[in-house]
Amino acid sequence: MIRESALAGRVVLWEESARDGAQAKTLMSPDFRVRLAREHGRVFGADGPRHVVFAAGFPAVCAQEFEAVRRVAVEAEGLVSVAAVCRGTVADVRQALASVRDTAHARIMVVVPASEPMAAVMTHRTAGAALEEGVALVQAARERDDRVAVDVCLADASRADHGLMAAGASAMTEAGAGTVLLADTVGCQLPAEAGGMFARVRAASGDEVVLASHMHNDLGLGLCNTIEALRAGVRVVSSSWLGIAERSGLVATEQLLFLLAYRAERTAVLLGEAIAPWWTAPDLTRLPAIARMVSQETGVPLSVTSPIVGSGVGTISTGTPFVHPQLFQPFDPQESLGITPTVVLTHLASARVVRAVAAGLGHELDDEQVRTAMTWVKSRAYRSGQAVVADQDFAGYLDRQQTVGVGER
Repeated sequence: MIRESALAGRVVLWEESARDGAQAKTLMSPDFRVRLAREHGRVFGADGPRHVVFAAGFPAVCAQEFEAVRRVAVEAEGLVSVAAVCRGTVADVRQALASVRDTAHARIMVVVPASEPMAAVMTHRTAGAALEEGVALVQAARERDDRVAVDVCLADASRADHGLMAAGASAMTEAGAGTVLLADTVGCQLPAEAGGMFARVRAASGDEVVLASHMHNDLGLGLCNTIEALRAGVRVVSSSWLGIAERSGLVATEQLLFLLAYRAERTAVLLGEAIAPWWTAPDLTRLPAIARMVSQETGVPLSVTSPIVGSGVGTISTGTPFVHPQLFQPFDPQESLGITPTVVLTHLASARVVRAVAAGLGHELDDEQVRTAMTWVKSRAYRSGQAVVADQDFAGYLDRQQTVGVGER
């Protein structure tokens, strides 16, 4: 199913927040993994399994991790394609297969080193030998349970020989691999390097090979590098909610998905005019709620500057953006994400902003009252050292002023 999507030009998200996200020192409970998988799948409705591969975990970690993966495979069945991730050993492959057995759209992903230094550390062999062993593991897994799709992640692809990876990807696909992920494991690539790697490996490996990306964000370029992979023809792209993953993380799911879906003409620039990227277009209004629940589960905060789902999205605090909000934002938060715009009172507040916030609190101010209130707001912010003046504090001030006014009359 994932191969069918990719070969038809549809975008598939390989969701890593429950798996690679664990290396960000987070631990999602089994209940939450099931809930997240279901919610992610519902973004695409009935086509969730065609657009989302949910990496549920690494069964070899311990018995509890195995059971967590098993629960996702069983309880999120039909909403996403569930994958178990494993090392390139026979024992791990068998364990991963067992964790997803007898469930619809089940997959495993085998991690195989692609570069010489990574192969030496992980397998004590050359990269060529490690890739040959990967081919054998794919074939063995398919022979053991041909109802489970087998994917391969080529670790440290960014420092590997492109020709060697292309040959390995071709051989793995011939042996039965569904997709072959090229991983910038250490997040060291620049966009041109990432695009060149995917273009060269794709050209040399043949049309039957379905490549995927797994781009770490150590240099802050995970999103750019993923876009370069897409521009090179890749359609299966790894991401993680809030970007959580090892070290500085991966490209954030909410950012990547929004970028690819909020404007059809922008998507056409990235993927090509003739490409229909979705079987069912994603419901972007689900993104903020999913991001908030991931933040609550993992303790990873949503900041005011977090793109797409941060607390700053849809907020206005100064005069000109208040009057002409369309000029100061790349999309309409209400229309695209279901986020109702809010006016926030800060030390930058103009008379219009002060009047609007007061009206929202039930107070109609004349010009003199607005000037007095604006002075109070700015003084309050600087005295407290906090930019935002809470609505309840401003309401208290307005109530006191109204009381004074009544007393004077």
